[in-house]
Amino acid sequence: MANTISTKTYCDKYRLSNLDILLRNGLVAEKIAMVDRSDAKTIQNPYGSQPTTVIQAIAGTYTPATYTTTDDTLTVSDEFIVSEQVYDFEQTLTAFDIFADRLDEQQYSVMTAIDSFVVNAMTLGATTTYTTPVGGFTTAANINAIMGNLISKVSGYADVYKGLFLVIENTDIVGIVQAQATNGFSYADSALNNGFITSYMGVDIYVVRAGTFVSATVGTKTFANASHRLFGVKQTATYAAPRGVQFEEKGVSGKTGKEVVTYGYVGVKVWATKAALLVNITLA
Repeated sequence: MANTISTKTYCDKYRLSNLDILLRNGLVAEKIAMVDRSDAKTIQNPYGSQPTTVIQAIAGTYTPATYTTTDDTLTVSDEFIVSEQVYDFEQTLTAFDIFADRLDEQQYSVMTAIDSFVVNAMTLGATTTYTTPVGGFTTAANINAIMGNLISKVSGYADVYKGLFLVIENTDIVGIVQAQATNGFSYADSALNNGFITSYMGVDIYVVRAGTFVSATVGTKTFANASHRLFGVKQTATYAAPRGVQFEEKGVSGKTGKEVVTYGYVGVKVWATKAALLVNITLA
């Protein structure tokens, strides 16, 4: 004879003390761009034209040339915002801190949206271009040629000392991992033993999730970056985020609990004087 045990009679255990979180994307914008968190609406960066030196037989004469200055401005013009209502009974009668959980999720949502926006804006602003061989980064035989060609695009400029970077999507690393495991000796052994190495030929590789590079209108900018990737010299673009990501909690008439709002203001500028140091890569 079997006994009848109700569901609530058995012991329950929660795996975590907080609500679990969904998988989260890695963030790269602050690793490749300069970040400004001042309260400025605009950041000015005027620049002057480069003179041309004349080489001539000694004569002691010369003709003065004219020069120009040009304005270059970063404007904080986009707002990233998300809001939710956490009712008092939800906070009081559940086993978790719903308010803290929603705040954490909102902050991540805003930060991820900003990160993707910055990467796409930098790709849009790059003035150097490169098209990969057919197969792009997914074909191991292409990798050395691609990396060599990309490095050559920015070599010889003084700013290269700041470091080189490459931003790809996770679907691209197939060929890179294979190339790492088959090129060189100690390097290949390291790749075989440890897996994907985040630096190759002196270039730091940052991997974002598929779909990060988009062709769409996002806020005030229109991107055409699907099937594109980004390479260049670090800290040659500026990402302005006045006061960073902020949040507010407020009581709302007619509702218990609090309304939670997370937001940030963003401006991105690839400066005209440095735009050639960023390479917009088209995948063939």
